[in-house]
Formats: sequence, structure tokens, C-alpha cells
Amino acid sequence: MTTHATLAPSATAPATGLPSGARRAAARKAALHWIAVHALGIAAALFFVLPFVFVLLTAVMSDSQALTRDLWPRTWEWGNFGTVWDTPGFLTWWRNTLLYAGLGTVLTVVSSTPVAYALAKFRFRGRNLSMMLVVSTMMLPPQVVIVPMYLFWAKQLHLSGTLWPLIIPMAFGDAFSIFLLRQFLLTIPKEYTDAARVDGCGELRTMLRVVLPMAKPAIAAVALFQFFYCWNDYFGPQIYASENPAAWTLSYGLESFKGAHHTNWNLTMAATVLVMAPVIVVFFFAQKAFIEGVTLTGVKG
Repeated sequence: MTTHATLAPSATAPATGLPSGARRAAARKAALHWIAVHALGIAAALFFVLPFVFVLLTAVMSDSQALTRDLWPRTWEWGNFGTVWDTPGFLTWWRNTLLYAGLGTVLTVVSSTPVAYALAKFRFRGRNLSMMLVVSTMMLPPQVVIVPMYLFWAKQLHLSGTLWPLIIPMAFGDAFSIFLLRQFLLTIPKEYTDAARVDGCGELRTMLRVVLPMAKPAIAAVALFQFFYCWNDYFGPQIYASENPAAWTLSYGLESFKGAHHTNWNLTMAATVLVMAPVIVVFFFAQKAFIEGVTLTGVKG
């Protein structure tokens, strides 16, 4: 006797698919999600881009059209940038800003790297306390110590009217840079430094030949942070260099330029574009290293 059994479909068999109505609902939901996400992204992008577009368009307008209801230039006055560039003192402000930002960035990186390496790779008594002291200095507003610092630089060292009171302290490290570099160096496996020591490398050679090449993204991020800070710094030059126009930077000189051309908004906007342009160009070409250095910086304690 032959028994014919009806085999039930397996519980693990793949589903034949959703009904057409459910598929349409899922597709509609996915489309709405895509539209919502991209709409928010576009809105955020416009929020940051439109002010810069407004400044750029105003910079190439004629003096009579600037800050009127006409948002698009009737005539493109590219000569506004030449007028600003030929303003007495503008090239001096550029030179001073490049000196301040360039030298300050180099000194900060060179002085902060060995400290961060020691706090990340050395084992010594008081290491955690030292790190806490470094971090605690980040919580102290510069306005709290500006009076005694100014008296020291101006009365004792007679360096008022120059940018050296702002540049020299960077040769002794920066708390934020030390913290950022240390966090990155903690993510580098200890086996690399141990192997270098076994091969006969001293600590300085280990740092220079083994650790620093692996820490290039973090060093690039620190350098960009410091460069942007120095380039945009207004408080420091106002305190130390305001009495000497030959030592003004772009950020402080722009305020003087705006006061002298407060009715010529097209020239003021052109000067603003010339001040912002180097920072934008630097970030555009270095954004990959900058973002990589920030995202790869660990939070390991």
C-alpha cells in the first residue's frame, strides 16, 4: 500500500514577497524618508552658504547698489578687491597675520607633540595628575589672567606693540593640542614602540621615526586648529598690538577698515572676502586630513 503524504511548506523557506499594496507603502515610506533627510541637509547647507554668498555678491557691487533690495549685481565691480588690496597697511596686516599664524602653528605642534607622547606612552608617578592639570588649564578663560600677563609682557619685557607676547607662549605647548594628540597616541598599539626599543631606538628616535608618522592625521588636525585660531584671533592683537598699527593683524585691521569705510559696504565686504579666502582654501585642500585626524582621535583614557 502506497501512502501519499502532502508535504507542508518548510517554516524556513523564504517568503514569496509582500503583497503589492505593502510594497507600494514601503516604497512610499522610503521615498518620504529620503526626501526628508535631503531636505534637512539642503536647508542646513543653505543656512551656512547663503551668508557667504551674500558677502561675495555685495563685494562685487557698486557703492550705490550695496545693501539695497537688489541682491544681484547690476555690474560686476571686481576692482573692489584691488582697491582693498591697495589700501595702506593691508599688506602689512597680511604679513603680520601670516607670521603670527604660521610661526604660532609650528611652535605649537613642535612643543605639544613631545608632551603628548610622554603622557600617552610613559608610565610614571603623577601621570594622571599631570594630565588633569593640563586639561584644567583649558577651563581657565584667558580674560582671567590677561591683566598680570599684560603687565609681565609690557612692563617687564617691554614687548607691547608687537605680536611676540602672543607667539612666544606657543613655544611652551597648548593644552588643547596636547590633549588631542595624547588621545590619538593612546590608540597606537604599544607593540610598535616596544619593537622599536628592542631594535635599539631611544625614546626620541622612537617618537620621530615610529610614532609621529602614524600620527600624521592628528598632527594635521592640531596644526589646522591652531592656524585657524591664530588667523581669526582678535582679542590677543587688540590687547598687545593695538597701539602699533605696524603690528596689526587682519582680524584687527579689518575692524579699522570697517570704521574708515562704514558707508562703503561693498569695500568692507571685499575686505572680508580677502580675509576669509586663505582659511577657506587651506581647509578645502586639508579637509581630508583634518576630518581623519578628528574622527580617529580616540577617547581612551
